[in-house]
Amino acid sequence: MSDPLQQTPEDDRPAGTDRHALPLDRFNAFSDGVFAIAITLLVLEITVPREGVPLWPALRAQWPEFLGYYISFAFIGGIWITHSGVTKYMRRGDTVVYTLNLVLLLLVGLLPFATSLMVTHLTGADAQLAALLYGVDLLLASLVLSLLIIYLAREPALLVDDLDEDILRRVTRQRWTSIGLNVLAVALACFSAQVAVALYLVVSTVLLIVPLLGMHRHRQQRRTG
Repeated sequence: MSDPLQQTPEDDRPAGTDRHALPLDRFNAFSDGVFAIAITLLVLEITVPREGVPLWPALRAQWPEFLGYYISFAFIGGIWITHSGVTKYMRRGDTVVYTLNLVLLLLVGLLPFATSLMVTHLTGADAQLAALLYGVDLLLASLVLSLLIIYLAREPALLVDDLDEDILRRVTRQRWTSIGLNVLAVALACFSAQVAVALYLVVSTVLLIVPLLGMHRHRQQRRTG
């Protein structure tokens, strides 16, 4: 006897969907959950100064922790906004989409560890290696998200019918500047961890601000249009 949980009545499926495809609400819920957990774990790496220790000097000494928290928070936030903005155009997924999305989530889930590694060693002898590994995680996550967007742009069957395909191509083009800066930062990490981290700060801020500005511009166009 077949398992009724594995059966999907033909009449209950929208036209053009695959009975073996992951429902988009599950796809997005799982992705959002990983983003939320990763961004929450970041703050757990910030230690609370012990009682009896002068508070302001202790907080000043923790500047690498706060800096790492902001960079990773802004990066994950920007990735999440772009991911949400792209997946809303999806009608269904396929094996490539699921695979790229899982690789992206793997890299995002690794970011709290990479952040802690960088913060712990930023002022030590292994600062360059720690900054390099952190930057590689950022870079790979950005590249995988861009690959996901490029793939979707080339597979109109996976997208909603009324979508202007140039939207996804425009999103991809906007991301190349930050990816280029990320590549430069990773290269510089081999020579100066501090310079590399400064560039990571710029990259993460750009990744967060650009999609927010795009959302604001789109809202303004809808009002005026």
